[in-house]
Amino acid sequence: MAQNVLLTGGSGFIGKHLTNVLIDAGYSVSVLSRSNKENTPEIKYYNWDLNKNYIDENAVLNADYIIHLAGEGIVEKRWTEKRKKAILESRTKPIDLIFSVLEKHNKKLNAFISSSAVGIYGAVTSHKICTEETPPADDFLGTTCQIWENAVDKIEAFGIRTVKIRTGIVLGKDEGFLKKVNPSFKSGFGAVLGTGKQYLPWIHIEDLCQIYCKSVVDDKMHGPYNAAVTDNTTNSRFSKILAALYGYAIWLPKVPPFILRIGLGEMSEAILKGQRVSSEKIQKTGFEFQFTDLEKALISCIH
Repeated sequence: MAQNVLLTGGSGFIGKHLTNVLIDAGYSVSVLSRSNKENTPEIKYYNWDLNKNYIDENAVLNADYIIHLAGEGIVEKRWTEKRKKAILESRTKPIDLIFSVLEKHNKKLNAFISSSAVGIYGAVTSHKICTEETPPADDFLGTTCQIWENAVDKIEAFGIRTVKIRTGIVLGKDEGFLKKVNPSFKSGFGAVLGTGKQYLPWIHIEDLCQIYCKSVVDDKMHGPYNAAVTDNTTNSRFSKILAALYGYAIWLPKVPPFILRIGLGEMSEAILKGQRVSSEKIQKTGFEFQFTDLEKALISCIH
């Protein structure tokens, strides 16, 4: 009988792609959903409601692995205090709810794999290359990611292998980061944001899904892994390559930082700043990126 992988956030951009990859790899997939969905031959749906602290315990009890992808979008809305709370709790509450079922029934998973983000290193621009040993930053993104990852530690202490995938900007066809920026670039109005010198750690959706799959099968993997290509991509470089693929050179002036700060508030820091990250640790597991050239990655996403 196929081993079962339970996904939180299974209906999102990454979750939908990962579901297909897991099914192709021979796993059965189940998904926690807030709405009543009919099961398909390939996917079984279970209900949960974070606001009511409710979860169908069978979802957890029938799982061999759990991959936690759920969470409110970081740059979907302005960072009010209410929004910040929602961003954090949408990531930590699912872990607490799942752990309560594991503890109640003394259920041992083969592994619990949680998404995280390279934002743990903070909204900072420097030439430093951050490794998994780099201390978390004390800004909102850094603190949120640290609390998020710390919530996973109780599952590890329960005797379950845990993996934390610190993800960069995910590139996919008409989805993720490109879904936000592509319309303006496609119409000829692409622009560099701020100084353009901020680094933009990125990863192609196909590579990210393969990292998750490897974290399932490789029982030597544990702890945090950076999931982003180690290169020198800045906002300026990214913008110029994307514009060129649409047949033009950027002609608009750079969008001044103060404009973004007025429009986005504190959230603008996540756009105006960024560091490089090292992919050495994940590569040492034997993982090989399919997409390491930004231009080729973008071509695969827009054509």
